[in-house]
Amino acid sequence: MEPVRLLRERQIEPHLYFANPNIAPADEYQQRRDTISAWAATEQLALTEGAYDPDAWEATAGRIGDAAAPGNEQQRQARCRACYRLRFETAVAHARQHGFDALGTTLSVSPYQYTRIIEEELERACQRAGIAPFFEDYSPHYAQATRRSRDAGLYRQNYCGCRFSDAEAQAERKARARAREEERAKRAAARAPEEARLQARRAQRAAYDTKQAHKRAVLKELRAQRKDRPDA
Repeated sequence: MEPVRLLRERQIEPHLYFANPNIAPADEYQQRRDTISAWAATEQLALTEGAYDPDAWEATAGRIGDAAAPGNEQQRQARCRACYRLRFETAVAHARQHGFDALGTTLSVSPYQYTRIIEEELERACQRAGIAPFFEDYSPHYAQATRRSRDAGLYRQNYCGCRFSDAEAQAERKARARAREEERAKRAAARAPEEARLQARRAQRAAYDTKQAHKRAVLKELRAQRKDRPDA
């Protein structure tokens, strides 16, 4: 949403190219495609859907991802680079075939992506195809894009798209939940001594109030007995 707004403010009319063979499973791909298609129609934007070829993605980025050790950041970057490369090569082929002046990308909106690698792979693909690269770091507009998409009621995914990112996102959510639970437990442990003191004070107060009530009851009974006794 934000890249289109910014481009149009500069009198640049973009043509959207949806190239996402990384998205899995297929029904997730369809939901994302239908969301962008409907939004593009409301914005009067041209949109072309690239071929959905998950096998080609599995043979490149998927193979690298399967070979990676869990938690290895360099291998994760290699997987994402292969993913960017495949999608940019598909997009730049379409751009060259249809006479476009330049190729840009909305991938840089997300602060969770590798912005430097995105720029490198975009420039690589464009240079090989003789198309001008049009890179911009849109991540400063991420909060605004998030707010606008929520206000518009658009479907928002909670992982990048591939099966690896889905598993990683689930693991990160579980880790955050554990961290929150551990923090709550730490706060409760820190409060425990004070809570114990408060409970002891409440117990002391309750015992004192009970004792005083008993005294009042005894005095009341004595006064009642004197009142009922005949005068001497």
